[in-house]
Amino acid sequence: MRADRATLSREQLAVDVLPAARLLLGCQLVADRPGGQVVVRLVEVEAYRGSDDPAAHSYRGRTARNFVMFGPPGHLYVYFVYGMHFCANISCLPDGEPGAVLLRAAEVVSDLDVARLHRPTARSDAELARGPARLATLLGLRREHNNLDLTDPTSPVRLLPGEPVPADRVRTGPRVGVVEARDRPWRFWVDGSPAVSAYRRHREPA
Repeated sequence: MRADRATLSREQLAVDVLPAARLLLGCQLVADRPGGQVVVRLVEVEAYRGSDDPAAHSYRGRTARNFVMFGPPGHLYVYFVYGMHFCANISCLPDGEPGAVLLRAAEVVSDLDVARLHRPTARSDAELARGPARLATLLGLRREHNNLDLTDPTSPVRLLPGEPVPADRVRTGPRVGVVEARDRPWRFWVDGSPAVSAYRRHREPA
């Protein structure tokens, strides 16, 4: 029997991508890893809505790659990028409507020694899950975790509610690494968290 608190409900994530992104700030992801649990608190996320967002993977319709974005909400959408890294998203919106929130950065709130086993090259504790690829690596998220139900209490990775982040500590700004709709302020982060990644505007080739 797991000792975790109750997971976030599917109904809580069956909302538009912007309130879903705001809701996820402060929530916790619990991953069962070799050596023990790794628990992180989400401090930076980005919203992607397929119906009217040309930066979203689902913008041109459902495919074998992006089907998780179409629901049901509360599932992991994991994909490989640049031939090097995995990134993880959480599906939201009602079932059948495409949308997801990219997990950009988190703070480790569990045993740091266990976390360091899985990110031994991190130069500081703040770097353990700073950036979407590092976060996925820390939690061990790979292709086999695509479509994993985070609301299932028996899942190896679970999404738990956390302490709500006060409104005066939430910041919004442009998304990172996209060309289309790059200036939409759909990135949300916790002001003052050392784990928040540095903003770099995407530059188009000359």
